[in-house]
Amino acid sequence: MLSILRHRTYRHLFLAQAIALVGTGLATVALSLLAFDIAGGDAGAVLGTALAIKMAAYIGIAPLVGAYADRLPRRAFLIAMDAVRAGVALVLPFVDQVWQIYLLIFLLQSASAAFTPTFQATIPDVLPDERDYTRALSLSRLAYDLESLASPLLAAALLAVISFHWLFAGTAIGFLASALLVATILLPQPGAAARRKDGIYARTTRGIRIYLATPRLRGLLAVTLAAAAASAMVIVNSVVIVRDLLGLGQSDLALILATYGGGSMLAAVAMPRLLDRFGDRSVMLLAAGLLCGALGAMATIVEAVGPPRLWTFVLGGWFVLGIAYSMTVTPGGRLLRRSSSPQDRPALFAAQFALSHGCWLIAYPLSGWLGASFDQTVAFAGMAAIAVIGAIAGAMLWPRQDPEGVLHDHPDLPVDHPHLQEGHRPGLPVHDFVIDDLHPRWPGRG
Repeated sequence: MLSILRHRTYRHLFLAQAIALVGTGLATVALSLLAFDIAGGDAGAVLGTALAIKMAAYIGIAPLVGAYADRLPRRAFLIAMDAVRAGVALVLPFVDQVWQIYLLIFLLQSASAAFTPTFQATIPDVLPDERDYTRALSLSRLAYDLESLASPLLAAALLAVISFHWLFAGTAIGFLASALLVATILLPQPGAAARRKDGIYARTTRGIRIYLATPRLRGLLAVTLAAAAASAMVIVNSVVIVRDLLGLGQSDLALILATYGGGSMLAAVAMPRLLDRFGDRSVMLLAAGLLCGALGAMATIVEAVGPPRLWTFVLGGWFVLGIAYSMTVTPGGRLLRRSSSPQDRPALFAAQFALSHGCWLIAYPLSGWLGASFDQTVAFAGMAAIAVIGAIAGAMLWPRQDPEGVLHDHPDLPVDHPHLQEGHRPGLPVHDFVIDDLHPRWPGRG
């Protein structure tokens, strides 16, 4: 997996991502403390609203940026978004009103919603070989998991000697370091001939229309819903299970989250070999089924087993959920790459970014509401039900036979059309099929 770091351009992009992730992790801790400093006992409501603003920015901004990403110089755009994020981080320590937090979080997350899909869409152009790209996806997943473990520990160490306000300075340094790393490389850019001349509505919705017209991507969205159900249970209710249900301390909360991250890291390391052997559909649907089983089993265990034995089951359950979650989300980039032409790739990655966060926007509040209004048994059961819906829908929407080349014809094109001459030569009745202007719908499907 680490062999792809010999590729200089990708190495710089990966380091930029990893450093920015650490900065983001420091900001997460600092923002929680800032909210408590300003709002006191209402800090939870402030953070909940901030999370909703984050999701709204992701869902609304990403498709808009994806519509014009092919016209923007990638390197300059990524650097600019890092600079915006660094500037917001430097201002956050000076706020003293809740509305100021909301405004700055919207700006910060809007910049992230612009940066992340553009960054993700660049990687397959930098690494055109699918095996290299698969390893890059696993390495990226590993970076996310390592950040979830390292950032809280780093924040705790820093808070022993400095005020939490200084953590925002660490966040800004992370974003600036990311910008400097991106500035040292050249990035591939779609040619002017590939740029689209559609209106703003057509451009903004193009990625989502391509996404929903592609059967394997409809399956990906369904599997993403199952993944969101599991991760929402972990992110929202871990603190309730550890502190309230089990009566344990902060270190135990860190341990359970580390167990989840450890499972995810283990799966990320194994993913390249699993995908080479079994393929995307089999691995992702198996993982979605594992999520359903683990959530359903935890609903039964929480009801039947009490402390202290429950703690052991929770640790094991979180480890399994971490493995299954990583197996459902890591291969997504491969599917997006297979399903798009280079000029449409930024729009399609932006569509995945927005639609996947729509799944989290459903799962986050629902998991918290079920746990608070009823109990954790009901929360587990509710998230298991959502995961089952996602897994079944994924299996139904994603064809078992899913070749890259699909037999089709073009009765509306003249026989001398360049596409027929290049892609439909005698003896070559199929070509790598993606939704585009010449192929507006999937053969045999609506």
